[in-house]
Amino acid sequence: MFSISFPSIDPVLIQVGPLAIRWYALAYIAGLLGAWWYILRLLKTESLWSKLPFQGKAQASADQIGDLFVWAALGVILGGRFGYVLFYGLIYEIDHFVAAPWRIFFAWEGGMSFHGGALGVVLAIILFARRRNLDIVALGDLVAVGAPIGLFFGRLANFINGELWGKPSDVAWAMVFPHAPAIEGLGNVPRHPSQLYEAALEGLVLFIVLHILVHRFNALRRPGLMIAAFWAGYGFFRIAVEVFFRDSDQLVFGGVLTMGSLLSIFMFVFAGFFFWYSLFRKGPALLTQ
Repeated sequence: MFSISFPSIDPVLIQVGPLAIRWYALAYIAGLLGAWWYILRLLKTESLWSKLPFQGKAQASADQIGDLFVWAALGVILGGRFGYVLFYGLIYEIDHFVAAPWRIFFAWEGGMSFHGGALGVVLAIILFARRRNLDIVALGDLVAVGAPIGLFFGRLANFINGELWGKPSDVAWAMVFPHAPAIEGLGNVPRHPSQLYEAALEGLVLFIVLHILVHRFNALRRPGLMIAAFWAGYGFFRIAVEVFFRDSDQLVFGGVLTMGSLLSIFMFVFAGFFFWYSLFRKGPALLTQ
C-alpha cells in the first residue's frame, strides 16, 4: 500500500537538563501571539470603525487586548486541561486518574480539549470585560476572528507529535504514524493525516471566511455575528473531519457519534443564539458599505 513517510520530528525542540521546550508549547505561544497581532491590525483599520455603531472608536484599545490575552492564555490552558479530564479522561481513562488524581494537573503528559479551552476563553472574556467595563459580545467578536490562527498552529503541533491520527486509508497522501496501533495481520498501516485536515479547515479556511466577513461585509457592525460564524464554522469542520478520525475508542450513543462530534453539535446551539442576537436585535444594516 502506497504511503508517505511520516516526517521524524522530535517533539522536544531544546532540552537542558529537566527543562524541555516542546513544539506543542511553542504552537500555543505562536497561536496566541498570531491572534493578538491580527486583532491589533483590526483595531488599526479605521474603515472598520468609521460608521455606526462605532462612530470612529474601536471596541477596545491595544493595551486592553494585550491584557485580555493574558487572561485568555490562562483560559486556554486551564480550560483545555480540565475540559480534557472532564470530557475524555473521566470517561475513557478513569482508572488512570483514580489511581493518581494529581495527574489531572499534569498537562505536559498530554491531553488538552479544544472545547474545554474554548469555554475557558469565554469565561476569561466575560470576567475581563466586566472588570474593564467593555462590551462582552463585541470583545468576543474580536477574539473569534483571531481564533483560527491558534487552531492552525495547534493542529500542526498535533501532527508534529504524531498524535490524533486518522483512520486507515489508501489515499495517496496517507501516512504511517509511528505511535498508531498496529492492525492484526497488517501491521502499522497508512492513515489519514487528520491533524492536517483540521489545520487546513479549522485554521486556514475558517480564517479566510471570517476575514472576508469582516472586511467585505462589515460583520463587526453586528455584535455577535463573528462569534456565531466562528462557532458554526468550527463545529461544521470538526464534525466533517471526525469522519476520518481514529476515535473508535471514544464513541457515544452506541457508536453513532464520537465525543468530538457530540461536543461540536452543542456549538451550533451557541451559534444559533448569537446569529439571532446579531441579526434580529435593533442595529445598523449589516451589508451597508
